Amino acid sequence: MAGIHTVPALTPATALGELITGNKRFVYGKPHYGHNVTQAAATAGGQQPHSVVLGCIDSRVPLEAVFDQPFGAICVARSGAHVLDRSVLGSVEFAVDALGVSLALVVGHKRCGAVTATVGAVRSGDRPGGDVGYLVDEIAPAVDGVDLDDPGAAELAIRAHVIRTVERLRENEGLAAGIAEGRLKVAGAIYDLDSGWVEFLD
Repeated sequence: MAGIHTVPALTPATALGELITGNKRFVYGKPHYGHNVTQAAATAGGQQPHSVVLGCIDSRVPLEAVFDQPFGAICVARSGAHVLDRSVLGSVEFAVDALGVSLALVVGHKRCGAVTATVGAVRSGDRPGGDVGYLVDEIAPAVDGVDLDDPGAAELAIRAHVIRTVERLRENEGLAAGIAEGRLKVAGAIYDLDSGWVEFLD
């Protein structure tokens, strides 16, 4: 399979640095990359991404643009409020094992509708039905410990949910060896819809 390798191109720290400096270019309106068909063609023969980025499906958070990364630099997995299920976890493991990424970054964002809805459901005790209920069930543990009377409860829950997702990835058996050997870093971040800045969490 084209582009498959076992040695990461960048160290975890260098991969994180690429995303931090790319976000600065994005915020300051000086991006180096865009959606250009010649760039797509140039990477068609293989890929060597440095990071896998997990984000929300929110249309206001285009992760390649937010981090100003070219084609082939990052793998992106998206679900409502970056909820982890087996397909997302399998995708992360594939990116690490087969593509050699050295960073797994979980990106939440301010005013996340899925987390806000979960806070509302926990407050009311009225769980939505269907697969939206699954999302709520997966996010709800992050709401535990948040003061639901606090006006900022949803924003606190967003941060708690990012931290919880990072912890779940760090505990994943398929990623344990890479983390232990220093080949993989798992980190979290929150995107500010208003400013464009990404806050990287410890």
